[in-house]
Amino acid sequence: MKCPYCGHPGDKVVDSRESKEGEVIRRRRECLECGKRFTSYERIDEIPYMVVKKDGSRERFDRQKLVAGLLKACEKRPVSVAAVEVVADRVETALQDRPEKEIATADIGAFVMEELKRLDKVAYVRFASVYRHFRDINEFAEELKQLLNPKD
Repeated sequence: MKCPYCGHPGDKVVDSRESKEGEVIRRRRECLECGKRFTSYERIDEIPYMVVKKDGSRERFDRQKLVAGLLKACEKRPVSVAAVEVVADRVETALQDRPEKEIATADIGAFVMEELKRLDKVAYVRFASVYRHFRDINEFAEELKQLLNPKD
């Protein structure tokens, strides 16, 4: 690491400390040339997950967008914010477990619908009605029928 004072490339680490969350390591360094001390921070360089939208465009995965959609589906339902956060955590974990760094919105939507189906059936129907873009009442009724009679 180059000294910010004199530009010399040599230094020694005097002290290392991990942040409370364990996500960052703070290192106090001393330049071997001028003797001045400086601090460096080490953190994991995360590769962003990209979401491939229906029109083919790509954007970064946004957890807040996901949580907002889940909260909207669960509005006025007996679903805690903590339960919504758990669903968002599961989606993120599923993303991180994939070898690819891109995922289609259809895959995310299907995963979210499965999670909502277990969590709250009304929230599931709300989310599905927006996500699936039912063309008419018959498609919507068919979805409800499958939800109520999963064996058919």
